[in-house]
This record gives sequence, structure tokens and C-alpha cells, in this order.
Amino acid sequence: MANLRLNYLLDRAKAMDLPRVWRMAGNIGRDFRKPRAVIFADMLWSATRYECAFQDYQDWDFAILSPAERRTFATHPKSNHYSLMLNTDKTANAQLSNKLNFNVRFEDVLGREWLDIREADDQALKDFLDRHADVMAKVPDSLGGKGIERIRRHEVTDLTAFRRDRMRNRQFLLEEFLVQHPDLAKLNSSSVNTMRIVSYNDGTKVHILATALRIGAGGDVDNFSGGGMYTMLSPEGVALYPAFDDNNATHGIHPLSGVPIVGFRVPLFAEALDAVQAAAQRIPEVPFVGWDVAIAPNRPVLIEGNYNTGVFQAKPTVSGLRKGLLPVYRAAIGR
Repeated sequence: MANLRLNYLLDRAKAMDLPRVWRMAGNIGRDFRKPRAVIFADMLWSATRYECAFQDYQDWDFAILSPAERRTFATHPKSNHYSLMLNTDKTANAQLSNKLNFNVRFEDVLGREWLDIREADDQALKDFLDRHADVMAKVPDSLGGKGIERIRRHEVTDLTAFRRDRMRNRQFLLEEFLVQHPDLAKLNSSSVNTMRIVSYNDGTKVHILATALRIGAGGDVDNFSGGGMYTMLSPEGVALYPAFDDNNATHGIHPLSGVPIVGFRVPLFAEALDAVQAAAQRIPEVPFVGWDVAIAPNRPVLIEGNYNTGVFQAKPTVSGLRKGLLPVYRAAIGR
């Protein structure tokens, strides 16, 4: 663990964008009425002392937390350490993270048709597009929603150009646009709204470490880095707090649909947890996984699995909760 921490600090020092950190410190200082220089220094200190990424510092309001409270948060560097320690089979990691390989392995729980355009001839491609009004084009090995694009069938007038553009963009995977549960469509219809469910398989039991609802806000994807927002869910699948986005804005009511986020109940939530439990047991060689789960009209479906999952936990100024999920991780993982 010590070596992992040292490597992280060295990598952070090499990649540090001090002007960006200075800007973030100014925004945080205004929010909490603290001098920018004080926040800036504390961000650098927190990166060293608590392995807290600069975005983590903003997202989880480190500026107002005590040292004891800060130590309870599962920051992204700490989550990465768990991934490196637990998910040691690099071949299995690559198989899980590649969206095409994932679709092959978990085809029975995908709930949508898909196509590898590298293997499909022109007739197969045309037939696939004709069957679906909307499709999602994906880069198989992308992260954070990058390279994912929603395409309307009526916009495709030249199949040769369409294939050429997808190949150039490395969007080798086409998927049927998933019809989500009507309750989730009412919340936001621009993208499929998914849950990130983080699990750990200790070889005997699958532990659920975190459950978050990710909500789109006008874009094709609901990813935090793609303009979406998230909130934490109760054990019953109810949104506990307002959602917050990458710009540190909070939303108790969805800004586009007007549907209340606090108190929103995810349909078929218990079934979604069962689906994750079953999926985690099917890939024990990758014990620590962040699953993206959507809810179709009649059942939960898996979108993808992430061997190096991001961190989702409550924002103190939104939730009133000044304790992170690191104790939950440690109780399950044992370190």
C-alpha cells in the first residue's frame, strides 16, 4: 500500500496542472468564504496526506471537513489502489472493460441487440439499422462515456459513409438504443439513466459497497464527466439527496424535466442488486467491479463492468452527512 501511495504522489506531481488547481481553489474559496491561497495550500496538503484528488476535494467538500472526517472518504486514488491490489488478472480486466467482450460474456443479461461493424457485411449493417430507430455507437475500450454517440436511423442516408465514419472514430460497437423504464424516462429522457453499483467478491460473498443513481441532463450519456449528475441511493433504491454535477451544482429537482430527484424510487431495484450479485459471481477473477445497470421496462440489464471503478458517495453540503464510504470498503475488503 505504501508503494502504491508513493507511486500515486509521483504521478500526481508529474501531471499537476497548477493553474487549474488555482482556479478550483478560487471557486471553492468563494463557496466557503475562505482565502484562495488557504484552499490552494490545503488541496496540495490533502493530496499528500489523504490521497485526495483535486476533483475529490471539490466534490466531497474537504474544505469544511475535519481530519477525522476526511479519513473516512474513499477517494479516487484509494479506489485505484484497491483495483490494483484486488484485480490482478490483467487479461481478465481487459476482457471485462472491453465493451465488445463484455457483450459476448453477458449477452443473456444485456437486454439489447448489438453489432460489431468490423464483422458485419453491408446487408447485416443495413438490417440492424432498419430494425432500430436509434442506435448507440461506442468505442469498445473507451472510459467515462467518451466516444459514445446516439445516432438516429433517419439521419443515416449513406451506409458506406456511415461505416467509414464509425471506423475512423473507432466506434466499432453498435447497440440498440435501450428503452428504459417509463419512470426513469420521466426523470430524464435524453439518455438512459443508469446506476453505478460497486461490488466486491471475497470468494464467498458478494458485498455491495455503493449504489448511486446517475442522471443525464440533456446529453447522450449520463456520465458525471459528460454533463450528468448523481445521487446516492438508500438500501431500498430511493434517492436520498439532491444530485450534484461536475460543476459542483446541486439539483433537488431535475433542471430539464422538473421531476423531483430527492425521494425518487428506482424501479426494480431489488432485482438490479440480484443481477449484480449474479454477475459478480460469474467473473470472480475480477473481484472489485463498478457495474453500470439500467432498468428496462420489465427487468434490469447490464451496460458494462468497470474493473477500475470511480467513487460515488454523498456530498456533505448536500446530504448533511460528513462521513464517506471508506469504512464500508474496509469492512468488506479487510484493509
